[in-house]
Amino acid sequence: MFKKQLLLVTALGLYGAAYAQSSVTLFGVVDATMSRGTGSISSRTQMSRGGNATPRIGFRGVEDLGGGWSAGFWLEGGVNTDDGTGGGTNTNNQSTGVAPAAAGGQGLTFARRSTVQLAGPWGEIRLGRDYNPQYWSLLYGDAFGNVGVGAAVNYTQSVSTFIQVRSSNAIMYWSPDWNGFKFNAMHYRGENASNAANSEDGTGSGVRLAYDAKPLALGIGWGKTEYLSGDLVQRNINAGWDFGVAKLVADLNRDKLGPLNIKGGAASVIVPVGVGEIRGSYSFHKTSAVGHPEAKKVAIGYVHNLSKRSAIYATYARVRNSGGSTVSLNGATTGANQSSSGLDLGVRHSF
Repeated sequence: MFKKQLLLVTALGLYGAAYAQSSVTLFGVVDATMSRGTGSISSRTQMSRGGNATPRIGFRGVEDLGGGWSAGFWLEGGVNTDDGTGGGTNTNNQSTGVAPAAAGGQGLTFARRSTVQLAGPWGEIRLGRDYNPQYWSLLYGDAFGNVGVGAAVNYTQSVSTFIQVRSSNAIMYWSPDWNGFKFNAMHYRGENASNAANSEDGTGSGVRLAYDAKPLALGIGWGKTEYLSGDLVQRNINAGWDFGVAKLVADLNRDKLGPLNIKGGAASVIVPVGVGEIRGSYSFHKTSAVGHPEAKKVAIGYVHNLSKRSAIYATYARVRNSGGSTVSLNGATTGANQSSSGLDLGVRHSF
C-alpha cells in the first residue's frame, strides 16, 4: 500500500513539473451596444454587439521547449453579446463553406483564430485559421479598428467576402522583429476535389512587409485568391505617425475581383484626452461597376476608460452615396445616392 502511494505521489510530482513548463490563459471581450441607423427608406434601433471591440472568448497556451523554442495553441471564437449566440466561420474560403452559425448565429465556433504553432529563433509557424496578411493594413489604417458604426467604409464594403479578414486551412509564417521590420506570409487551401471545375476555388496566398518603431508605422500587403468566376487580387498600404498628443493613421487599397476594379482608403486621428480618447475618420470606397458607385463616410467617437479593462463609448457616423451606391449604417436602408447615419452607445469589458 505504501509503495502504491509513493508511486502516486511521484507521478503527480512529475506531472506537476511538466505542467509548470506550460501556461494556459482564458481571455475575452464582452461588448454590447445600443445602435440607431437612419436611412431614406427605413431606420432601425437595436441592441447589437461590438461597437468598440469585437466580443470574443478564447484560450491560448504555450510550452517552453528550451533553447529558445516553444510550442503552443490559440483557440478564439466570436460571441454575440446581444443574444448569446456564437459567431460563424467559413470552412473552405468559399460560399459553400459558410457554417450554419455564420448565417443564424448559433453555436460557438473558433472562427477568429484556431491555430497550433511552433516558434524558435527564426520566427513562428502556425497551422489552422487566422488573419490574412493582406488584412492587417486595413486594420492598422482605421482608428476604429474596423469595428462598430465608425468602421472604415473601404473595409465594410470589401468584395473579399469569404476571406475578408481570415482564411481557413492555412499555413503561416511570422518572422522575428528585425529592428522594427517584420514579415508575414500565408498560404491557404480551398480543399476542393482535383477533378472539379472549381478545384482551386478558395486557394490563395498573401504576404505583408511592415515596419513598426515609434513614432513611425508602415506596411504593404498583397494577396491573391483563386475563383472560377474570377480571381481576387488585393493590394494595400498603411502608414501611421504617433505625435504623442495625437496619432495619425491611414490606408489605401486597390483590389480586383474578376473584371471589377475597387479602390478605397481611410484617414484617421486618435487624440488622447485624460482617461479617454477622441477618434475621427474619413473613408471612401469606389468600384468600376456601372455608374461607378462610391460611398464616402465620416465618423467621430469618444471612448472613456473607466479602468484598464472597462470603458463606455459613443460613436456617430454618416455616409454619403453617389453613382448609384446604397451603403447604409446600423441596419437602416437607404436609396441610391441617398445618405445614411448611425449612432453607437455602448459598454466594453475585457478579461
